[in-house]
Amino acid sequence: MLVAMGLLSPWIMGSMFRSEEVALVQLLLPTAAAYTCVSQLGELGLVEFRDLNASVSAFQRRFVVDVRRCEELEKTFTFLQEEVQRAGLTLPPPEGTLPAPPPRELLRIQEETDRLAQELRNVRGNQQALRAQLHQLQLHSAVLSQSHGPPMAAAHTEGPSSERTPLLPDARGPHADLKVNFVAGAVEPYKAAALERLLWRACRGFLIASFRETEGQLEDPVTGEPATWMTFVISYWGEQIGQKIRKITDCFHCHVFPYVEQEEARHAVLQQLRQQSQELQEVLGEAERFLSQVLGRVQQLLPPGQVQIRKMKAVYLALNQCSVSTTHKCLIAEVWCATRDLPTLQQALQDGSSEAGVSAVAHRIPSRDMPPTLIRTNRFTASFQGIVDAYGVGRYREVNPAPYTIITFPFLFAVMFGDVGHGLLMFLFALAMVLTENRPAVKAAQNEIWQTFFGGRYLLLLMGLFSIYTGFIYNECFSRATTIFPSGWSVAAMANQSGWSDKYLSQHPMLTLNPNITGVFLGPYPFGIDPIWSLATNHLSFLNSFKMKMSVILGVTHMAFGVFLSIFNHMHFGQAHRLLLETLPELIFLLGLFGYLVFLIVYKWLQVSAASASTAPSILIHFINMFLFAQSPTNQPLFHGQEVVQYVLVVLALATVPILLLGTPLYLLRQHGHRNTQRRLAGQQDKDTDKLLASSDASTSENTWSPDEEKAGIPGDDEEAEVGGCSTSLLGGGGCQPQLLSHSWPLIVQFVPSEVFMHQAIHTIEFCLGCISNTASYLRLWALSLAHAQLSEVLWAMVMRIGLGMGREMGVTAVVLVPVFAAFAVLTVAILLVMEGLSAFLHALRLHWVEFQNKFYSGTGYKLSPFTFTVDNE
Repeated sequence: MLVAMGLLSPWIMGSMFRSEEVALVQLLLPTAAAYTCVSQLGELGLVEFRDLNASVSAFQRRFVVDVRRCEELEKTFTFLQEEVQRAGLTLPPPEGTLPAPPPRELLRIQEETDRLAQELRNVRGNQQALRAQLHQLQLHSAVLSQSHGPPMAAAHTEGPSSERTPLLPDARGPHADLKVNFVAGAVEPYKAAALERLLWRACRGFLIASFRETEGQLEDPVTGEPATWMTFVISYWGEQIGQKIRKITDCFHCHVFPYVEQEEARHAVLQQLRQQSQELQEVLGEAERFLSQVLGRVQQLLPPGQVQIRKMKAVYLALNQCSVSTTHKCLIAEVWCATRDLPTLQQALQDGSSEAGVSAVAHRIPSRDMPPTLIRTNRFTASFQGIVDAYGVGRYREVNPAPYTIITFPFLFAVMFGDVGHGLLMFLFALAMVLTENRPAVKAAQNEIWQTFFGGRYLLLLMGLFSIYTGFIYNECFSRATTIFPSGWSVAAMANQSGWSDKYLSQHPMLTLNPNITGVFLGPYPFGIDPIWSLATNHLSFLNSFKMKMSVILGVTHMAFGVFLSIFNHMHFGQAHRLLLETLPELIFLLGLFGYLVFLIVYKWLQVSAASASTAPSILIHFINMFLFAQSPTNQPLFHGQEVVQYVLVVLALATVPILLLGTPLYLLRQHGHRNTQRRLAGQQDKDTDKLLASSDASTSENTWSPDEEKAGIPGDDEEAEVGGCSTSLLGGGGCQPQLLSHSWPLIVQFVPSEVFMHQAIHTIEFCLGCISNTASYLRLWALSLAHAQLSEVLWAMVMRIGLGMGREMGVTAVVLVPVFAAFAVLTVAILLVMEGLSAFLHALRLHWVEFQNKFYSGTGYKLSPFTFTVDNE
């Protein structure tokens, strides 16, 4: 179905089985066409550049000046973008696909951008100056227009004072020579109280201050937001008092304006200020209109300019990773590229160098480095591949667990989350995201939690779908059983044949259905668990037994499949001896012990009937006796010859341990001794080195790297690679680091037997003990499934059952059920879907990472990071 929908193409699934073949390619780029060629490669996104100037400082590379010019342009673009956002405007997306501009266009773009930025700075500066000037005029007008009462000055009067005593003495009195001065201005409201208090204390009351709030709000020249100001008029005597007042107002950053004492003069100044404000507003309007025109030009220039300069900078950074030939006529680059993309790479180089007159050359070269891993994904497989890559990126060409994770991960999640109702809610939520995935508003959402859910929408879709399936198996829908088919148990037959009387029923509140009575048990339920079990008191015991055994079966099957996948790794890398010395003993150990346990479970299900259920032997006791080589007289065997079969399986499992422990190291030691004998007979180390070089050139068509080279450092066939001295990294027990005797070509590796034996011992112990612990770990399927079912039951009993019962007892109308159902819905989503879903997700993640993938997947590789201009928004 997914292939028909176009989400999974056969080619994608084929390439996901293992990473694509990647080759190391050397590019010879003519100096005149190097920029164009790299720009073409950036548009295609096919290659990953290797840094050939790793020992050269970033400030000493050839194109560092061009990179700095691009960075300066990016700073200018950032300033322009901030100005556009400050004006409340948005930048339109660039139209079409813009290529990287030619190098000669960089100077033109820089000059145009700098001119526009300088013009914008000037206009913005003039606008700020005009706003500040207009604000001063408005404040001055507000100060003069406020009614602060008649000007007064502090004075000392002799004799008793009263309300009728004038504050100002007579002009012919003793203080006739003193002059009253004024200080007027405006201050922020939150500073007014402190200013008034400090003036009174500093001047000891020899002043009269009047503070009033402006009637209207004035626009702040910096932020543009309306603000309220406090105007003040201070009258005083004496020059020293005036100096104190001016210093205090300066400290409070007050706006001080000249204040005329005569009323007529103040009105004339106020009229002049208002006229100036009107004229200034007209000039400010013209400045804002011109600013809008400049910002319009910025909106046209900025989007394509940002894309082009970003591409140009990326091209120069890639060129900085190239080395210069001895003749300085071409640049030498080394790139990783998928072999299927080599024709496209060659065509792109020809197109890029066609105008230069000299064609760029690309040819494959051998490499001793492990190639990067390239696995192409689409919107459906990306989330499943992300689960695998979160554990570790696969090594080059090893088996990729992602195709199997598409099925096993949602299924194991559903085993722990099985409920038709909960799975349906999750499925509908994921389906809504899938159907609206192409809407720009959905993609542009910046909420991090939403982006997480949206990125895994197809994973959630399958998780919900599988949860519906397992919910039908468990026969649970919001913890309630459904009767889709008729039950296989008949209560009427039990009542008729048992002679249940009214007295018997009154004395026995719990009744037992005996399947041995004819007509009571009619046969198994067609699909899932019979709904009559939801009414039984031993419902939990029955489900515990069923889910525990089901978890063991699923766990052993899952682990055996992981060991089986390691066969494909050994066959692909030509490690035939590992099939006999590692994979086969591992399968015998796992299936001989725990596969036999699965056999006992299935055999007991098929052979033991209801009539003999009470005397059925215990599987657990048989399994314990199997390891103790003992027999239990009270526990009868399931089949004839069971003890002999168990003894043989235990002996075989124990016999595989020394094979796992010593098989591979002894094989490598033998190959190493055989090689030393041949070298002594030949007596010519140089000829042997030439032979090794020839064998490396004639080896695999991929590269001269082999999976053992990470450990051994010697390319070539399996024999040469294994002599390098290492163990089973593909199965999780290898990865020893060799001691290199020489760093020249070819690399000669010292064989260290102690390291080989040590790493193989670690792998053997890990696998043997892991089979026991991993099998027990799969019991989390049983535990999480039981917890989810019980939480659903508790939530139904504590909310919905009480709400439904209120209508019968109190005669409450159906309206009361509205808040009850709302509470039930909120708790279901918050607890059972979000919290329980996250718990089941994490446990399924652990089962795949630890119990499944470590059987065949090393995850020690690194991704192919292609040089591309495209930004993946998925």
